[in-house]
Amino acid sequence: MTQPSSPKTNNSKVRIITKVLTSAIKLWLRSQLNQVSHLEVQITASDRQLLSGCVPGVFISASNLVYQGIHITQIELEAENIQLNVASILKGQPLQLSAIVPVVGKLMITEQNLNNSLSSPLLLTAINDGLIPLLAEYSLDSKSITWRKITLDNQLLILHGTPISEIEGAFFNIYLGLELLNGQELQLTQVQVKTDQKMLLARNSPYIINLGTDVDLEKLLIMPEQLSCYGRININP
Repeated sequence: MTQPSSPKTNNSKVRIITKVLTSAIKLWLRSQLNQVSHLEVQITASDRQLLSGCVPGVFISASNLVYQGIHITQIELEAENIQLNVASILKGQPLQLSAIVPVVGKLMITEQNLNNSLSSPLLLTAINDGLIPLLAEYSLDSKSITWRKITLDNQLLILHGTPISEIEGAFFNIYLGLELLNGQELQLTQVQVKTDQKMLLARNSPYIINLGTDVDLEKLLIMPEQLSCYGRININP
């Protein structure tokens, strides 16, 4: 007859599983990042939940990280009821999500880090995709501009650019009042487009940017030299 495991043995096993899962999550996160200076992962789970492949709670904190060329100053994330391939992980296989994971968190980016991200294709695509429909109304093309600097102010974002194939000293600046309309939509207000010679555009009517159904923002705060946001995002398998 097999003797039941003692509580001490079970607790020891859980600590080992928690340690292995923590290492696997850290390894997976580092594989998604270009770099990170500090990374903390905390798992909240019982032995039965871990062994069944369900992690009821994970807290992640990271600072000075780079994701696809975007420099992020600090981020804190919390996720619940994560379905993982725990049995495979314990055999040394990489972490794989079994279902969509809703993640709640907050993110902070300084103005300097935002400017360090201007070479990121992900950021440039987001800027251009957001501006193309707006500027097209006035026969302007954001892709003909080299963005050289971003300035943050009170709920204001200023893009400083240089037109391609223009004379020396020419510039092209876009002033965007940025507000959170709802969880999935940003509202651009008081849009101004200026060059070194004249004002090209002054628009007071709002322009809406849709963030998609995988995002649900609750707060977006832009202040001098810093941008922060709080909300939920879905991580897809």
